[in-house]
Amino acid sequence: MGREEAKKRIEELRKLIHYHNYLYYVLDAPEISDAEYDALVRELRRLEELYPEFITPDSPTQRVGGQPAEGFAEVRHPKPMLSLQDAFNDEEMWAWFRRISKLLPEGVKPEDLEFTVEPKIDGLTVVLTYENGVYVKGATRGDGFVGEDVTANLKTIKAVPLRIPVVPDGEPPKRIVVRGEAYMPISAFEEFNRRQAELGQRTFANPRNAAAGSIRQLDPSITAQRPLSIFTYAIVELEGGKPIRTQWEALEYLKSLGFPVNPENRLAKSFEEVLALSKELMKKRDALDYEVDGVVVKINDLAVQEALGVVGNAPRGAIAYKFPGREATTKLLDIVINVGRTGSLNPVAILEPVHVGGVIVKQAALHNEEDIHRKDIRIGDTVIVRRAGEVIPQVVGPVKELRTGQERIFYMPKNCPVCGEPVVKPENEVDYYCVNAACPAQLVRRIEYWASKGAMDIEGLGEKVAELLVKEGLVKDVADLYYLKPQQLLRLEGFAEKKVSNLLKAIEASKQRPFWRVLTGLGIRYVGEIVAQTLAKHYRSIDRLMAATEEELMQIEGIGPRIAKSVVDFFSRPRHREIIEKLRRAGVRLAEEEVVKVEEGPKPLAGLTFVITGTLSVPREEFAALIERYGGKVADAVTRKTNYLIVGEAPGATKYNRARELGIPMITEADVRRMIEEGVK
Repeated sequence: MGREEAKKRIEELRKLIHYHNYLYYVLDAPEISDAEYDALVRELRRLEELYPEFITPDSPTQRVGGQPAEGFAEVRHPKPMLSLQDAFNDEEMWAWFRRISKLLPEGVKPEDLEFTVEPKIDGLTVVLTYENGVYVKGATRGDGFVGEDVTANLKTIKAVPLRIPVVPDGEPPKRIVVRGEAYMPISAFEEFNRRQAELGQRTFANPRNAAAGSIRQLDPSITAQRPLSIFTYAIVELEGGKPIRTQWEALEYLKSLGFPVNPENRLAKSFEEVLALSKELMKKRDALDYEVDGVVVKINDLAVQEALGVVGNAPRGAIAYKFPGREATTKLLDIVINVGRTGSLNPVAILEPVHVGGVIVKQAALHNEEDIHRKDIRIGDTVIVRRAGEVIPQVVGPVKELRTGQERIFYMPKNCPVCGEPVVKPENEVDYYCVNAACPAQLVRRIEYWASKGAMDIEGLGEKVAELLVKEGLVKDVADLYYLKPQQLLRLEGFAEKKVSNLLKAIEASKQRPFWRVLTGLGIRYVGEIVAQTLAKHYRSIDRLMAATEEELMQIEGIGPRIAKSVVDFFSRPRHREIIEKLRRAGVRLAEEEVVKVEEGPKPLAGLTFVITGTLSVPREEFAALIERYGGKVADAVTRKTNYLIVGEAPGATKYNRARELGIPMITEADVRRMIEEGVK
């Protein structure tokens, strides 16, 4: 890029960033994701480093950002509320460490530095002022020098103490100014958005927008109705309080005064530990009930922080290690229908490829027609796409301001797109179904699911093989797998004698799988691994289960009316009974073996009900068996009867949030093993 071309691009980037700063900080209505905004700033900073002669005082890199909105009184902060440098990988973090290592005060060695590692909450930065222990002022960050007076609004947040310290007879400082982040918990945000939609009122794209929009209300009574909270993380100014020498001491002092301080904050004794703790928090990200877009790493010694000073608009002694962005904007090119193994018609968004959460996303889930219409998502829209953890990307909603008038409203088809049969929508359900048992799309997925590790565990029988078997007409239901002949398979493309032999051996071996795996593999709606094990344990055989009534099934703990009806409906269909008989003739195990009573040992988990979410160090069924061996029960869903939620890696939001809502303790796999060990001693 030449000099004049660079100058033109720098001017263009400045205008873009100013515009998006205005949308983000003033109107609380961003049009691009944080990751895209960060990319613009990084490009501008890089070009200004190459061409410093083009740096101007009004460049976004030379100030903190944003202007106070009209309607609020201005508040000048006692010290600048600086922003932070960003790092996006370990290499950039090490580069920061090497830079500050060269600038340390005399006598301070890099290897002696300690750091705080604090979750970077994605909310709205606020500044709280207390005089003689009484809350007197609350402000937004604004441009870093002047913010907006939102004293009355912040007072409505129950987590904000109106008097400090909260401990009776405690001695307050003469004056303290505290910086924090106001946010809306994810679980509360989802419920709030649901209520807003029911009332026909504005919904928000994410918790950050909801928090910012709630605090910047001219009417504090509206703020009071919003489920907001806050974490504090810095002392801006202190008079007459305890001497504070380190950031960790500051956090502990804030906590002692009664301010909310994030329990995930950590103290690192080395820079290697900083990186390890950062990765640990990134893994926990989806289990937290608030949005975290990174960690803030600060040198613990405040005197060293002060000595390092400021570069541009950021302190040298702290940095934000940003996690991969979980949201991005892109074009919704089309909505297609995917037919699931239970016959459900699932709308899928076809997108212009976009980077989200470290991967390229081309498709995203849309749930159902009602949800699409509620969010007013249309084909041709620019949409916000979100990817949390390893789950399927979701379309959050459209950017309506960018509509051209060419967008099209989506409606579910009246016929199955695969087999052409009419579809039905059961009463009180949101999904549409193809009820044609011979529908090829369902058949491929049913066979793939039957052969999966959680069901019959048939090695070598994946999606492509299932598609081939269906396409060639060799399999019309899962039972047909057990009647395949070598000569049939040898005619198929890519099937040599060794592959045929291995596949048939794997199918034969699956005949001896436990009865509960058969129930799982049948694909009965709402019957997963845990429910299948419960039914197998209670009824012991397929014949007893097929004879059960809804009323009898509902007497079993963990089996509600929805599951009971689904089981009875499944076995009432002649076609499904035919499949069971074919499995029986093939020699597939359809009953539990008689259990021989052995001398019982200690049962330290007796009377306790556990629910598992996330990935454990061993297969879930194996860990469930361990719990049951020592007297505990494992259920599929969190209810008031649940004693503990066992949280593994990448836990599911539904179970996690339900447990938080009910106040159910959350423990780890190691905690359970400890309970067993302590109980059998």
